[in-house]
Amino acid sequence: MATAGALSLSLALTACSSSTKSTGTKSGPIKIGISLSLTGDFSADGKAFQQGYQLWANAINASGGLLGRQVTLDIVNDASSPVQVATNYQKLISVDHADLTFGPFSTLLTKAASQVVARYGYAFVEGAGGGPSVFTSGLHNVYDVSLPVANNLVSSAKWLAAMPAATRPKTAAYATEDDPFTAPQLDAARAVLEAAGVKTVYNKVYPPETTDYGPIAAGMISAKADVVLVGTLLPDVTAFIKQFVQQKYNPKAFIATAGPDQGAQFIKNVGANHTQGIMVPNEWYPTVTTPGNAELIAAYLKAYGGTAQDVSSDVPEGYAVGEVTAQAVKAIGSLDQTKLNAELHSGTFTSVQGPVQFDATGQNIKAFAYAFQWQNGALVPYQPDAGQLLVPAPPATTAILYPKPVW
Repeated sequence: MATAGALSLSLALTACSSSTKSTGTKSGPIKIGISLSLTGDFSADGKAFQQGYQLWANAINASGGLLGRQVTLDIVNDASSPVQVATNYQKLISVDHADLTFGPFSTLLTKAASQVVARYGYAFVEGAGGGPSVFTSGLHNVYDVSLPVANNLVSSAKWLAAMPAATRPKTAAYATEDDPFTAPQLDAARAVLEAAGVKTVYNKVYPPETTDYGPIAAGMISAKADVVLVGTLLPDVTAFIKQFVQQKYNPKAFIATAGPDQGAQFIKNVGANHTQGIMVPNEWYPTVTTPGNAELIAAYLKAYGGTAQDVSSDVPEGYAVGEVTAQAVKAIGSLDQTKLNAELHSGTFTSVQGPVQFDATGQNIKAFAYAFQWQNGALVPYQPDAGQLLVPAPPATTAILYPKPVW
């Protein structure tokens, strides 16, 4: 008699086989199953990802669709919950019979979802699950089109560490949510700075369910560090900046893993006069000359208004997921998941974020990290040179502001 575990595996493999075969013969729209955080802690990012996915769907449908078929997005809300995101993908595949799956927002939710999607053999292309732990679980169907996060802050840390002794910061404060996206970045940056003699005077890891960030901000203020590096998303970085402003604490550099990349939403949260000099790593900026980026910006402005600087970096991350998946599907000429996984592992692709090529674990080895700084209402990109200093990259025309202007 088969065990319960064997029966469960058999059912999963049967579902996978059935789905793979059916996706090659269906007619009508191609259904793409997606879970996004439309409420909860990740909702600002989730809604921006939804914009990116929808703009891609609009673009490909306007050009004739995928394999001659229109695409439809089956988007459900996971409320920023790892439990709910797993449930959502189970239903999207086994009940809603999605032809393809795109990833959610965050490393945390991607980890939870990827295990479910892997049971069905689906290719799982995503743009916001770049934390190291996503790629150490032995799965071979997860592909992150964006920048691997482990070394996001390293360029900025090396820039600080390479300063002449007279101007190099003497002390640093660190605070990060206990999250697989943020914490590894702070660990890597701290190692670089401590090796350069920059003393750690505050280091706090706080639970992801934290809502009162006041004591953490107060700890950093009391430490009076020369520079502050934080592992944040939009809610916590907003709280830290507001308290720093209120207490007139002005570190020479303020560098965050995420939050300042949210464009108009970040400006709205902290105030336009409080963005100057704040830094954040990323791989995309609105005027980058990658294939299709100008068209993406034009489509965004037509659909949502505002200016190019208002566009969250989550938008091109979502858009790039669609681009890469479509290129792989067109290359194999079908929606067969086995063939699709093979093509994603072997192919090279283009996107609005830049070139994409996946290593054996599914990380994009072609992605390049810029360091961005808010200057006069715009995010200005810089890139590491051979000496690991940051130098302006087009369209930047000014040097990095250091020390950061006072609030």
